[in-house]
Amino acid sequence: MTATEKKRFVAKMHPADNVLVALVDLHKGTSITEGGNTYILQEDIRAKHKFYTTALQPGDEVIMYGVLVGKTTCAVEPGCLMTTVNLRHAAEPYAYRNYPYQWQAPDVSKFANRTFLGYKRSDGKVGTANYWLFIPTVFCENRNLDVIREALHNELGYAVTGPYKQFARQLVAAYQQGHDLSAINLSPAVGAPSRLFKNVDGIKFLNHQGGCGGTRQDAATLSALLAAYANHPNVGGVTVLSLGCQHLQIQDFLEDLKKQNPVFDKQLLIFEQQQSESEAQLVTSAIQKTFEGLVALNKMERTPAPLSELCVGVKCGGSDGFSGVSANPAVGYASDLLAALGAKVLLAEFPELCGVEQNLIDRCTTADNAQKFIRLMQSYDALAHQAGSGFYMNPSPGNIKDGLITDAIKSAGAAKKGGTSPVVDVLDYTEPATKPGLSLVCTPGNDVEATTGKAAAGATLILFTTGLGTPTGNPVCPVIKLATNTTLAKKMADLIDIDCGPIIDGEKSIEEMGEAILEYCIQAASGVVIPKAVQLNQDDFIPWKRGVSL
Repeated sequence: MTATEKKRFVAKMHPADNVLVALVDLHKGTSITEGGNTYILQEDIRAKHKFYTTALQPGDEVIMYGVLVGKTTCAVEPGCLMTTVNLRHAAEPYAYRNYPYQWQAPDVSKFANRTFLGYKRSDGKVGTANYWLFIPTVFCENRNLDVIREALHNELGYAVTGPYKQFARQLVAAYQQGHDLSAINLSPAVGAPSRLFKNVDGIKFLNHQGGCGGTRQDAATLSALLAAYANHPNVGGVTVLSLGCQHLQIQDFLEDLKKQNPVFDKQLLIFEQQQSESEAQLVTSAIQKTFEGLVALNKMERTPAPLSELCVGVKCGGSDGFSGVSANPAVGYASDLLAALGAKVLLAEFPELCGVEQNLIDRCTTADNAQKFIRLMQSYDALAHQAGSGFYMNPSPGNIKDGLITDAIKSAGAAKKGGTSPVVDVLDYTEPATKPGLSLVCTPGNDVEATTGKAAAGATLILFTTGLGTPTGNPVCPVIKLATNTTLAKKMADLIDIDCGPIIDGEKSIEEMGEAILEYCIQAASGVVIPKAVQLNQDDFIPWKRGVSL
């Protein structure tokens, strides 16, 4: 779609497709013309949903985005609405075939000499933020982290100062005075407090439920994850709290940290409760030593860095029928721009790559990467089937309600976020991204587990598309929210950073929006604009236990 086209009512995502996507609500009996063919709608088709363009019999293949996305369960006529009743999930088998993939990189001349203002670490990596990180080796320390968070956030200016405390006080006063509670209105939001340390963007806390009580394998995976976060380019200093007797020992964490970075030299403070005189002594020592560390970290300032130093994760959540039409392809174009500029791009959510495996395999630059991707996908899917599930059960009720009928439809649209560049690497969970270009990262589709895994791989920004809205963020990696449609962007303006709805409305092309997304990334990486998820301290963190999570 080009910006100069008049508004369209439907979209065909690939020439081979036998379905069309409604861009607006369409009514039964309406005549729709697309590509020289005319269709009479057999029923109402709501925006985001699809209708068939050919007569199909039970078991016939349904193609969208040029790939198999399902098979019909009954006979359907042109103009019939696609539903979970007349379509079931289906995907093509896949295999390595040494495909000679050719990529036409986009024109990046307007970005070629651009830089962003980042924090350069001693290992050469560049962060887009400068955080101090608190890590518990075991869930037993979560309460101590909460106490420390309240103290430091409130006193150092990192707390989110919204209107809710004042609202609660007004309700208390009204109740005590016998006034009508319904007459109390929420006051406008209070501005952010002044930070004591101008060059420290935040103090972050990785509360979790692991470290002991589960399997030793779970503890080992958690250790590698926590080490990856400590070594993250956006982290300048770390405080570790340990109980002492847990499965995940401090020494295990330190060994994983050394594997991540043999010359790790960030400030690292370690406190073990069972070796402390008291809980009060543990907490006060941690606060005091961290404060001293913050004083030193505050001396670091942003300096110019080439765009090739960016590492951008791409994610979708709360997806709808427009995700694969607007926001995901626009992010995909931004991904191609980044890849052409020598930056790193991370595409994860393996359950949401079901149905597009062959395309990704054909784009792998080495046979080893292709075989690793196949192995990870097959073992993940087998684990899901052993539990009585499968990738085909991935779409949520909200996804289905808004037009994503099968997992293959959802996946084909989700994969658009990765653009079209070659796949230079395939990473298992907690493995770091090291190669410029597009890497595949094995994570669940679950929003927080996926963003947690992307940050562990090294993402310094995450582009997160949504059609329904979600408050997901990450403690160490700024998350940028992109709405697939303007209605959502206006409704949840407090969460959304970029509106991709103009693509649906025909006002902007995918390429124009992709360039705008990259421009926003540069500003966010420089600290010039602060994404909404960061402003709201949406610091979601859920380690993956390698069980069945879709």
